[in-house]
Amino acid sequence: MKLLAADIGNTNVTIGLFEDDRLARSWRAITRADATPDEVAAMLTGLLALDAHRLDELDAVALASVVPPLTETWERLITERIGLEPAIVDAASLEGILSIEIDRPSEAGADRLANALAARVEFGGPAIVVDLGTSTNFDLVAADGAYIGGAIAPGMGLSLEALVGRASKLPRIELRRPPSAIGANTIHAMQSGVVLGYIGLVSGLLTALRSELVERSPAGSRVTVVATGGHVHQPWIHEVPGIDAFEADLTLRGIRYAWQAQRELEQRTPTARSAEA
Repeated sequence: MKLLAADIGNTNVTIGLFEDDRLARSWRAITRADATPDEVAAMLTGLLALDAHRLDELDAVALASVVPPLTETWERLITERIGLEPAIVDAASLEGILSIEIDRPSEAGADRLANALAARVEFGGPAIVVDLGTSTNFDLVAADGAYIGGAIAPGMGLSLEALVGRASKLPRIELRRPPSAIGANTIHAMQSGVVLGYIGLVSGLLTALRSELVERSPAGSRVTVVATGGHVHQPWIHEVPGIDAFEADLTLRGIRYAWQAQRELEQRTPTARSAEA
C-alpha cells in the first residue's frame, strides 16, 4: 500500500510517501496558494521522480491543509489526474478517532490535530507537541488522549521578517545563535533578540503549559514534550530545556494515523449496520 501524505502549510508543503506503515521518503516544497491543479501535478510528479516514483503508483492520498484554496486544488488534482478520493484530515473526519475538547473544534488546524494524534499514538498522554514552523504551535494531549488546545505564537522566521520589514536599517540575518547575549554589532544584537529571544519564548510557554497540564493529569504523571516542524533540525533548539524527542516527520505520521483510522472506521461501519439489521 502506497500512501501519499501531504501537510499543506502556509510556508511549505511537506509530502511523505508511505509504503505500508514505513515513511519511505519525504519532500518539501514552497507553498503557492494560487497554484493551479496542473502546477501542483507538475510539482508532485517532479518530486516523486527524484526517487523513481510515479503518481500512478499511489494507492491512497491523505491531506492536512491550513490553506483552503490549496485544499480544493489538491482535491481536484487527485480526483481528476490520479483517480483517487483523497482523505481529508480535519475535526469532522476525526470524530470517533480523536477527542477534540476545545471550544470550537472546527477551528483547530489540521496540522495541529495530526500532531496531537501522532503524539497520542506514539507517546501517550499527557504530552505537548511544539511545532516550529511559520507559527509556533503548542498542542496539548491530556492523560486520556484528548486534544485540549494549546498556544500559538509567531514563528522565528515570521518575527524576523516583521522586524526587518518595519526597520529599514536592519539587515536580513542568518538565524543562528550569536556568540553572546550581548551583541557588539547589529547582526549579533539581532541574532540575540531573535534566536535567544525565541528560545526564551518556547521555554517560557512550555513551563506554563506543562504546569497546567500536570494539574489536569493524574498524580505522578510525566508530560512528554515532542518538537517537530521546519526548525526542528536547528542546533539551538536543543537549548530549550525539557524537550524529550525531536521528530521532524511527526505531522506526516499523524496524517497517516488519521487516514488509517478513518479507513478502519469505514470498514467497520457496514459490519455494524448489518449486525443491527
